[in-house]
Amino acid sequence: MNDVTYLKSESYQLIGAAFAVYNERGFGLAEEIYQECLEIELEIVGIPFRAKQELACFYKGRELKRRYIPDLMVFESIVVELKAVTQLLPEHEAQLLNYMRITKQPLGYLINFGKRGSLEYKRYILSEYLPA
Repeated sequence: MNDVTYLKSESYQLIGAAFAVYNERGFGLAEEIYQECLEIELEIVGIPFRAKQELACFYKGRELKRRYIPDLMVFESIVVELKAVTQLLPEHEAQLLNYMRITKQPLGYLINFGKRGSLEYKRYILSEYLPA
């Protein structure tokens, strides 16, 4: 399995839906607005997703009290974290990578609607979770 080709078609569809939202709404709104708009767009184009699903964490078989809630899980295998900020920061990346490790999903996208002029997105691969 190649990092570049992993879920390539699904990734293209996801980013296309995000661009549709950005083209319609522009930049500068609250993250919650983009979240809801993207959920609507994903429904319209028929992309399966789960929004704000709580993730349980475990240590040595014991469930931790702390829960994590990624913005979206798309196609049952792409973790998506949405932002509406002027600049993506290392802590945004760390948040997404944390969600990817908890879910053991190899692919994640950090999508930022807050940048003037264009949608900003970054693709992340955790190769240790890629299928053999």
